[in-house]
Amino acid sequence: MTADATIARILAHPRFREAAAVMAREHDRTVADIVTLTEIPAPPFGEARRAAAYLEMLRAHGLEEVEQDAIGNVMGRRRGTGNGRAVVVAAHLDTVFPAGTDVTVRREGTRLLAPGIGDDTRSLAVNLAFLRAMDAAGLRTRRDILVLGDVGEEGLGDLRGVRHFFREGRHRGTVDAFFTVDSPEVDRIVTGGIGSKRYRATFRGPGGHSFGAFGLVNPAYAMARAMLTLSGLAAPEDPQTTHCASVLGGGTSVNAIPNEVWMEVDLRSQSAAELARLEGEFLAGVEAAVAAENAARSTREGPVTVELTPIGDRPAGHTPMESEIVRLATAAVAAQGFTPRHEYSSTDANIPMSLGIPAIKIGSGGSGGRAHSLEEWIDVEPRESLRGMTASLAAILAVAGMEEV
Repeated sequence: MTADATIARILAHPRFREAAAVMAREHDRTVADIVTLTEIPAPPFGEARRAAAYLEMLRAHGLEEVEQDAIGNVMGRRRGTGNGRAVVVAAHLDTVFPAGTDVTVRREGTRLLAPGIGDDTRSLAVNLAFLRAMDAAGLRTRRDILVLGDVGEEGLGDLRGVRHFFREGRHRGTVDAFFTVDSPEVDRIVTGGIGSKRYRATFRGPGGHSFGAFGLVNPAYAMARAMLTLSGLAAPEDPQTTHCASVLGGGTSVNAIPNEVWMEVDLRSQSAAELARLEGEFLAGVEAAVAAENAARSTREGPVTVELTPIGDRPAGHTPMESEIVRLATAAVAAQGFTPRHEYSSTDANIPMSLGIPAIKIGSGGSGGRAHSLEEWIDVEPRESLRGMTASLAAILAVAGMEEV
């Protein structure tokens, strides 16, 4: 059976129609869950309160094996009729906003505004709505559905939650497919994971008076050479590859040769091989910049040295277009009148993609904007919200093997 035919049969099935009706009837409850979860702060490395609340929500939805793992992920299993193989449906608990950020939700018509409300709090609530709809309609799947609220997706969290799940989690050997529900847009299906390497390069030297010690080696000059070398490294458009010197700091005074300066660097590529090439050339360029500065000026008070500290490592990966998960999700999105777009991004799906596990990112429905800003918003207008939720639920059920289809 083709992907289009499978999705058509799911959408036409009376139990699925009832599930869609349940989501419509319970739309206000879903919105209430979004507000409740958004107003529990979940800053980077500070997701514990939200995780505890979500754990209780999973338990209240009747899942089995509800638990929190060693790194802070929370999860529960909706048992299928098969042999225990599972489809993971994930959303991340953390936001990019620091502790102390006001996360009170404001309402403007059907718009809800608050930091983190779309990325990714809405998805946490929508995944609960999927569970209620499946249970109320009596929908069964051959594969188990493992609902995961994971920590550490954003920024320096470096995908630590999903990384732990697949490296050390007790369910890692049972996963056949992985969905991360992340941000509202359903038409954007992420099938490729952009890999990244991030470093802090700290350059140190003897320092001294800018006039009186002139001629001594200067770590700022070494850093400048390294930055210029980075700026000249090849960055092909296909596979898309980028580099950026992002954050700079250090120094003591305008009239002092600095003892220490530092920069943070972001390297990215769609290709693991291209990322490895870029990383190697960057590291060699840093060492060459230090050597050049030590050769150019006096080291009588000591040389310039550099310390390279990895601060991020996200593996690249790709789920092929011909894979079942991509074909079924594409068909489900198209069947609801969206125009599917297949994209690369950096999401929790990077980890399973890099391991060869079929994985994609799908949307939670509706629309939103200003992600990662204090004015982040989503629109919870029922019709568009439910149209997107219907597409994503159909994709999940198709991959999980909905019974009677």
